[in-house]
Amino acid sequence: MTTKRYILPVIILTQFACTSTWFAGNAVLESLVKRIDFPFDMSGWILSTVQLGFIIGTLCFGLLMIADRFSPSKVFMVSGFLAAISNLVLILPQLESIPLLLSRLSTGFFLAGIYPVGMKIASDYFEKGLGEALGFLVGALVVGSAFPYLLNGTDWGRHPETVVKVTSLITALGGLLMFLAVPNGPHRVASKKIKLSAGPQLFKNTAFRKSAFGYFGHMWEGYAFWAFAPMAILWYNLQTGNAIPVPLWTGIIIGLGGISCAIGGRISLQIGSRKVAIWALSISGMFCILSPMLFHLPRGLFLTGLCFWGIATTADSPQLSKLVANSITPELKGTALTFTTCIGFALTIVSIQLLTYLQHVIPGNLLFLPLMIGPIIGVWQLISLKTD
Repeated sequence: MTTKRYILPVIILTQFACTSTWFAGNAVLESLVKRIDFPFDMSGWILSTVQLGFIIGTLCFGLLMIADRFSPSKVFMVSGFLAAISNLVLILPQLESIPLLLSRLSTGFFLAGIYPVGMKIASDYFEKGLGEALGFLVGALVVGSAFPYLLNGTDWGRHPETVVKVTSLITALGGLLMFLAVPNGPHRVASKKIKLSAGPQLFKNTAFRKSAFGYFGHMWEGYAFWAFAPMAILWYNLQTGNAIPVPLWTGIIIGLGGISCAIGGRISLQIGSRKVAIWALSISGMFCILSPMLFHLPRGLFLTGLCFWGIATTADSPQLSKLVANSITPELKGTALTFTTCIGFALTIVSIQLLTYLQHVIPGNLLFLPLMIGPIIGVWQLISLKTD
């Protein structure tokens, strides 16, 4: 059966649209701080709460095998609608810190029905060339994550409620488009019943385990780098007297990763997903190690370094997901991808909160050094992986 040409572009577009709520809270953080008397440093907590909601969501979706038992497109649509509603809480006039964090928690929960489910939908359509397809798909996630920052860097950024409304609207529309345009894929094998032991048993599979630990190493670094890229630019401005626009350049640095995901997907067709992931992890790991030097560079070189870091830190993600998906039988692909992202995002909370603590303890130019742990572990696991 030949897959219709519009399927992949629609999946890419909807993934971009529906993940735009991910960083919406962080993008309008300055406005939220002015409106709400926060009792603690909210920069790390707002994103960590989204991550926590995502972890709870992926755990629930994984244990109940939602993406394998029900139509993935319907799950995607419902999750998109509920994520959009949760995101709109940010513009309530009398918003307080607890409702704010709960809204980010629920946004993250419903994103669990978008990101891994989108990958599951792609794997149902593309058995061959899955690495390339996931490259475009995760690239859309990256650009979607950057979108609120880019939006906030324009004149619309003067009205933070516009950023929230736009991201919520396109999320709802993206969910609807997925349901209307993308039926169940030709390679979908539905599970008939819940198997609560399915998740733990996955780790008995050596190929899955090594692929998953490669992904975990990537996740330790990736979201913490994204979360603290604005802090890095701010710290550089304070130390050098520059006035680099923080939201705009944060959006560019994150968004460039979307391009590298697509390019990495193309390259994987020639050299394989494992090699692409190893190279990307190695380069981003070197940036972690050399990060203190970045802050002593002229403005142009500083921004160039962050941009290349943003490119490297995401290029491995779709290829690691492809390795995970290919290591598992079709009826458990959705569950495998969901459990892997669950654990991976749990690690992002640890790394983000670690950096949140360290920013008050060590100089800003040393802040990214602990992130090198992830790429080192990821490369170590992937080197011994026998499959591609």
